[in-house]
Amino acid sequence: MAHLNEKIDFTVCIYIVFENKLLLHKHKKLNIWLPPGGHIELDEDPNQAAIREAKEESGLDIDLVGESTTYDTPYASRDLVPPRFLNKHYYDTSHTHEHVNLAFFARSTSADVRHEIEGGEIRWFTADELADPKYNIVQDVQAHALHALRELKR
Repeated sequence: MAHLNEKIDFTVCIYIVFENKLLLHKHKKLNIWLPPGGHIELDEDPNQAAIREAKEESGLDIDLVGESTTYDTPYASRDLVPPRFLNKHYYDTSHTHEHVNLAFFARSTSADVRHEIEGGEIRWFTADELADPKYNIVQDVQAHALHALRELKR
């Protein structure tokens, strides 16, 4: 989706865990390892965006980790699964466009990923690989990914 605002957009990312490994993909434009994710569209809530982005970028069906409740009210009230982390960052090094990012943790029942329609490298990382300098994983992604692996360990 294109930017909704020239200055700032709301986005999601999903730290997907399967059998003590975490999924990252090489971002096509930024050329860095990131979790699947993208913009929250106008017609969806953050949970819907996370599930959609995970499916679009990896082909995986996921279960978001966290509690949600639907209430019996005339207002169709429900609590969404909260993000595990909430951060703000610039989209790139030009510092002209920011993202408010909701980072979710999720589990997959399969390791069978597919590449995005646009292509790009995608792989499962162990905790040791996430910390390996040869992958040059940016500090916040590395910290959140290692946290997801610790929390979702089976």
